Amino acid sequence: MNYMIWIWLGAVILFGAVEAMTAGLVSIWFVAGALAALAAALLDASVLIQLVLFVAVSAAALAVTRPLVKKITSGRVVPTNADRVLGQEVKVTETIDNENASGAVYADGKTWTARSADGSVIPSGTVVKIDHMEGVKLFVKYEKKLNEKMEVM
Repeated sequence: MNYMIWIWLGAVILFGAVEAMTAGLVSIWFVAGALAALAAALLDASVLIQLVLFVAVSAAALAVTRPLVKKITSGRVVPTNADRVLGQEVKVTETIDNENASGAVYADGKTWTARSADGSVIPSGTVVKIDHMEGVKLFVKYEKKLNEKMEVM
């Protein structure tokens, strides 16, 4: 039975090393289970009890920590610098025509490939509002009030 102490100690080290080498939680639950089994081995419990403890504690650790980790990490949207153009009013520099895969706008000091959010053709020189982004393509919406404001000026 003394050999089981070394097996569980090796398991703790192995699972701990795997956890240290990865970015996410992958084996921390098994470290907890192996520690419980190691404690049982030190108390001279049978191999069956050690295995049951390993499985039960690992499962319990997984059940308790995994939802907590998901809750903490979910919903964290890290905005990129490109996201700052969303909602801006910009001028169309090349007629936007989704069917012909053409169109561009000038936003944030750069020319962006643009498509119409609703599929309409938007002529060059029109002022549009950036609705959303897919990859490096901006989807824009024509808003009549924006262009009326520009005509008054």
